[in-house]
Amino acid sequence: MKKIEVRNLAKSFGTLQVLKDISLDVNEGEVVAIIGPSGSGKSTLLRCLNKLEDVSAGTIVIDGKPLVQDGKYVGREKQQKIICNMGMVFQQFNLFPHMTVLENLIEAPVQVQKRRAAEVTREAEALLAKVGLAEKRDVYPLKLSGGQQQRVAIARALCMKPDIMLFDEPTSALDPELTGEVLNTMRDLARDRMTMVVVTHEMGFAREVANRIVFIADGVIQVEGTPQEVFENSTNERLRSFLNTIQK
Repeated sequence: MKKIEVRNLAKSFGTLQVLKDISLDVNEGEVVAIIGPSGSGKSTLLRCLNKLEDVSAGTIVIDGKPLVQDGKYVGREKQQKIICNMGMVFQQFNLFPHMTVLENLIEAPVQVQKRRAAEVTREAEALLAKVGLAEKRDVYPLKLSGGQQQRVAIARALCMKPDIMLFDEPTSALDPELTGEVLNTMRDLARDRMTMVVVTHEMGFAREVANRIVFIADGVIQVEGTPQEVFENSTNERLRSFLNTIQK
């Protein structure tokens, strides 16, 4: 089953066209890693999927439900239902500093989804245990390391019970020694068959965990395939140049 369908997507900021005629499918339980040079449109694509950016043209269908068709969005109420099915983890952790870890997790499910606090609290505690932070439930975010804050951010997104997780360079703000703990959490999600779209510069993670790699440069998908096809067998010069640059 297709969880995400993108057709002929374009996005411009003024006269600058960042995405040009992007078409992409993501299947249920699949991990798709999006790689490419800075400024290529990777993060913009992710932000278009959950309407943090409005598309300029194209169609996006999430879980069989159209979000935008031929550049025109569905009504606001339908948008919200579709977008709530996707969790998003950013480069920066975006945790509320005045709330404890547990309070950060339960805020949106209780306030936005109107779920019972007691039920959400139980689920939040289970998610904190899953990401290895059960003992930090009553700690404030600024008392945590960057890696711990990002794992809390992942647990917070999961607390909304999404079917799809979007990750925008989730380790780029972390020191190298903290990157591993976040990637391990994402590996666990992949093993649980969570549908994931990951914009990343971690080529080892992409090679190991992703079912499919999408290489974007100059606003278009240049190469798409399995990790072996992309990293070992591709003859695309733009891709080879990119990989040589980051592996130096």
